[in-house]
Amino acid sequence: MLKSRTLELYMKEHLSFYIFVGVVFVTGVVFGAVMVNALSIEQREEIARYLGNFFSSVHQGALDGEGAGSFREAFGMHIKWILLIWLLGISVIGLPLILILDFLKGVLIGFTVGYMVGTLSWKGLLFALVSVVPPNLVLIPVLLVCSVTAMAFTVHLVKNRFISRQGALYEPFMRFTGTMVGSAVLLVGVAGLEAYLSPVMMKWVTPMLLTVSGS
Repeated sequence: MLKSRTLELYMKEHLSFYIFVGVVFVTGVVFGAVMVNALSIEQREEIARYLGNFFSSVHQGALDGEGAGSFREAFGMHIKWILLIWLLGISVIGLPLILILDFLKGVLIGFTVGYMVGTLSWKGLLFALVSVVPPNLVLIPVLLVCSVTAMAFTVHLVKNRFISRQGALYEPFMRFTGTMVGSAVLLVGVAGLEAYLSPVMMKWVTPMLLTVSGS
Protein backbone atom coordinates (compact mmCIF):
# COMPACT_ATOMS: atom_id res chain seq x y z
CA MET A 1 0.00 0.00 0.00
CA LEU A 2 2.83 2.37 0.91
CA LYS A 3 4.66 1.61 -2.32
CA SER A 4 1.52 2.20 -4.38
CA ARG A 5 0.94 5.55 -2.67
CA THR A 6 4.59 6.50 -3.21
CA LEU A 7 4.33 5.59 -6.90
CA GLU A 8 1.05 7.49 -7.22
CA LEU A 9 2.60 10.58 -5.61
CA TYR A 10 5.68 10.28 -7.83
CA MET A 11 3.60 10.10 -11.01
CA LYS A 12 1.43 12.99 -9.86
CA GLU A 13 4.50 15.16 -9.36
CA HIS A 14 6.37 14.06 -12.50
CA LEU A 15 3.70 13.17 -15.05
CA SER A 16 3.93 16.53 -16.80
CA PHE A 17 7.70 16.10 -17.09
CA TYR A 18 7.30 12.63 -18.60
CA ILE A 19 4.76 13.88 -21.12
CA PHE A 20 6.95 16.80 -22.11
CA VAL A 21 10.13 14.70 -22.41
CA GLY A 22 8.22 12.03 -24.31
CA VAL A 23 6.91 14.58 -26.80
CA VAL A 24 10.41 15.99 -27.30
CA PHE A 25 11.83 12.51 -27.89
CA VAL A 26 9.09 11.49 -30.32
CA THR A 27 9.52 14.79 -32.15
CA GLY A 28 13.19 13.94 -32.53
CA VAL A 29 12.33 10.50 -33.91
CA VAL A 30 9.97 12.02 -36.48
CA PHE A 31 12.52 14.68 -37.40
CA GLY A 32 15.22 12.04 -37.86
CA ALA A 33 12.96 9.96 -40.10
CA VAL A 34 12.10 13.03 -42.19
CA MET A 35 15.80 13.86 -42.54
CA VAL A 36 16.22 10.71 -44.61
CA ASN A 37 14.23 12.33 -47.42
CA ALA A 38 16.56 15.33 -47.36
CA LEU A 39 19.64 13.26 -48.21
CA SER A 40 21.24 13.91 -51.57
CA ILE A 41 21.87 11.09 -54.04
CA GLU A 42 25.60 11.19 -53.23
CA GLN A 43 24.91 10.92 -49.49
CA ARG A 44 22.55 7.99 -50.04
CA GLU A 45 25.14 6.21 -52.16
CA GLU A 46 27.85 6.80 -49.58
CA ILE A 47 25.70 5.41 -46.77
CA ALA A 48 24.67 2.46 -48.98
CA ARG A 49 28.35 1.62 -49.61
CA TYR A 50 29.10 1.83 -45.91
CA LEU A 51 26.18 -0.44 -45.07
CA GLY A 52 27.18 -2.91 -47.79
CA ASN A 53 30.69 -3.16 -46.34
CA PHE A 54 29.27 -3.46 -42.84
CA PHE A 55 26.89 -6.26 -43.82
CA SER A 56 29.74 -8.11 -45.53
CA SER A 57 31.95 -7.75 -42.45
CA VAL A 58 29.21 -9.02 -40.15
CA HIS A 59 28.46 -11.95 -42.44
CA GLN A 60 32.15 -12.88 -42.53
CA GLY A 61 32.33 -12.90 -38.74
CA ALA A 62 34.06 -9.57 -38.14
CA LEU A 63 32.15 -9.16 -34.89
CA ASP A 64 32.99 -12.64 -33.60
CA GLY A 65 35.14 -12.52 -30.50
CA GLU A 66 34.69 -8.75 -30.14
CA GLY A 67 32.17 -9.03 -27.30
CA ALA A 68 34.37 -7.71 -24.50
CA GLY A 69 35.63 -4.75 -26.52
CA SER A 70 32.15 -3.94 -27.82
CA PHE A 71 30.78 -4.16 -24.28
CA ARG A 72 33.31 -1.66 -22.94
CA GLU A 73 32.71 0.71 -25.85
CA ALA A 74 28.91 0.56 -25.55
CA PHE A 75 28.90 0.90 -21.77
CA GLY A 76 31.38 3.78 -21.92
CA MET A 77 29.23 5.64 -24.43
CA HIS A 78 26.01 5.17 -22.44
CA ILE A 79 27.56 6.03 -19.09
CA LYS A 80 28.94 9.28 -20.53
CA TRP A 81 25.40 10.17 -21.66
CA ILE A 82 24.05 9.51 -18.15
CA LEU A 83 26.92 11.43 -16.55
CA LEU A 84 26.21 14.39 -18.83
CA ILE A 85 22.54 14.36 -17.81
CA TRP A 86 23.60 14.25 -14.13
CA LEU A 87 25.93 17.21 -14.61
CA LEU A 88 23.23 19.19 -16.40
CA GLY A 89 20.77 18.29 -13.66
CA ILE A 90 22.86 19.90 -10.93
CA SER A 91 23.31 23.08 -12.95
CA VAL A 92 20.75 25.85 -13.10
CA ILE A 93 20.93 26.17 -16.89
CA GLY A 94 20.86 22.43 -17.58
CA LEU A 95 17.14 21.90 -18.20
CA PRO A 96 16.96 23.01 -21.86
CA LEU A 97 20.18 21.13 -22.62
CA ILE A 98 18.67 17.92 -21.24
CA LEU A 99 15.76 18.35 -23.62
CA ILE A 100 18.19 18.86 -26.50
CA LEU A 101 19.92 15.59 -25.61
CA ASP A 102 16.59 13.75 -25.64
CA PHE A 103 15.71 15.32 -28.98
CA LEU A 104 19.07 14.32 -30.48
CA LYS A 105 18.67 10.75 -29.22
CA GLY A 106 15.31 10.61 -30.95
CA VAL A 107 16.83 12.01 -34.14
CA LEU A 108 19.54 9.32 -34.17
CA ILE A 109 17.04 6.51 -33.74
CA GLY A 110 14.54 7.98 -36.20
CA PHE A 111 17.18 8.53 -38.87
CA THR A 112 18.70 5.07 -38.46
CA VAL A 113 15.41 3.19 -38.60
CA GLY A 114 13.97 5.52 -41.24
CA TYR A 115 16.93 5.03 -43.55
CA MET A 116 16.96 1.25 -43.12
CA VAL A 117 13.25 0.94 -43.83
CA GLY A 118 13.22 3.51 -46.62
CA THR A 119 16.17 1.88 -48.40
CA LEU A 120 15.76 -1.83 -47.70
CA SER A 121 12.00 -2.05 -47.08
CA TRP A 122 10.96 -4.95 -44.81
CA LYS A 123 14.51 -6.34 -44.74
CA GLY A 124 15.71 -3.02 -43.39
CA LEU A 125 12.95 -3.15 -40.80
CA LEU A 126 14.09 -6.65 -39.85
CA PHE A 127 17.67 -5.48 -39.43
CA ALA A 128 16.52 -2.54 -37.32
CA LEU A 129 14.49 -4.91 -35.14
CA VAL A 130 17.52 -7.08 -34.39
CA SER A 131 20.15 -4.34 -34.10
CA VAL A 132 18.49 -1.11 -32.92
CA VAL A 133 15.38 -2.19 -31.05
CA PRO A 134 16.64 -4.71 -28.40
CA PRO A 135 19.05 -2.41 -26.51
CA ASN A 136 16.84 0.65 -26.94
CA LEU A 137 13.89 -1.13 -25.31
CA VAL A 138 15.84 -0.65 -22.08
CA LEU A 139 18.02 2.33 -22.95
CA ILE A 140 15.24 4.74 -23.95
CA PRO A 141 13.17 4.31 -20.74
CA VAL A 142 16.37 4.65 -18.69
CA LEU A 143 17.30 7.89 -20.45
CA LEU A 144 13.77 9.27 -20.08
CA VAL A 145 13.69 8.48 -16.35
CA CYS A 146 17.12 10.06 -15.89
CA SER A 147 16.05 13.13 -17.86
CA VAL A 148 12.84 13.59 -15.87
CA THR A 149 14.68 13.11 -12.58
CA ALA A 150 17.33 15.62 -13.63
CA MET A 151 14.73 18.16 -14.73
CA ALA A 152 12.77 17.75 -11.49
CA PHE A 153 15.93 18.29 -9.45
CA THR A 154 16.85 21.36 -11.52
CA VAL A 155 13.41 22.87 -10.91
CA HIS A 156 13.73 22.10 -7.18
CA LEU A 157 17.19 23.67 -7.19
CA VAL A 158 15.93 26.85 -8.85
CA LYS A 159 13.00 27.15 -6.42
CA ASN A 160 15.29 26.54 -3.45
CA ARG A 161 17.96 29.00 -4.48
CA PHE A 162 16.04 31.82 -6.13
CA ILE A 163 12.39 31.67 -5.02
CA SER A 164 11.53 30.17 -1.65
CA ARG A 165 15.05 29.57 -0.32
CA GLN A 166 13.57 26.88 1.89
CA GLY A 167 14.03 23.16 2.16
CA ALA A 168 17.14 21.01 2.24
CA LEU A 169 18.81 19.91 -0.98
CA TYR A 170 20.56 16.87 0.45
CA GLU A 171 17.65 14.42 0.23
CA PRO A 172 16.53 15.41 -3.30
CA PHE A 173 20.15 15.33 -4.45
CA MET A 174 20.66 11.84 -3.04
CA ARG A 175 17.46 10.61 -4.71
CA PHE A 176 18.62 12.14 -7.98
CA THR A 177 22.09 10.63 -7.72
CA GLY A 178 20.66 7.28 -6.62
CA THR A 179 18.50 7.20 -9.75
CA MET A 180 21.59 7.82 -11.87
CA VAL A 181 23.52 5.05 -10.14
CA GLY A 182 20.62 2.63 -10.59
CA SER A 183 20.42 3.60 -14.24
CA ALA A 184 24.13 2.92 -14.64
CA VAL A 185 23.52 -0.63 -13.39
CA LEU A 186 20.79 -1.10 -16.00
CA LEU A 187 23.19 0.16 -18.65
CA VAL A 188 25.36 -2.89 -17.98
CA GLY A 189 22.51 -4.98 -19.35
CA VAL A 190 22.06 -2.62 -22.32
CA ALA A 191 25.74 -2.88 -23.19
CA GLY A 192 25.52 -6.65 -22.86
CA LEU A 193 22.66 -6.77 -25.37
CA GLU A 194 24.61 -4.64 -27.82
CA ALA A 195 27.84 -6.59 -27.40
CA TYR A 196 26.62 -10.20 -27.26
CA LEU A 197 23.02 -10.54 -28.49
CA SER A 198 22.73 -8.01 -31.32
CA PRO A 199 25.80 -9.28 -33.27
CA VAL A 200 24.40 -12.83 -33.29
CA MET A 201 21.03 -11.64 -34.54
CA MET A 202 22.64 -9.33 -37.12
CA LYS A 203 24.73 -12.20 -38.47
CA TRP A 204 21.53 -14.18 -38.87
CA VAL A 205 19.82 -11.58 -41.10
CA THR A 206 22.79 -10.19 -43.07
CA PRO A 207 22.67 -12.85 -45.84
CA MET A 208 19.33 -11.43 -46.95
CA LEU A 209 20.68 -7.88 -46.81
CA LEU A 210 23.74 -8.73 -48.89
CA THR A 211 21.54 -9.65 -51.82
CA VAL A 212 19.83 -6.26 -51.57
CA SER A 213 22.99 -4.17 -51.16
CA GLY A 214 24.67 -5.98 -54.01
CA SER A 215 27.76 -6.92 -51.94
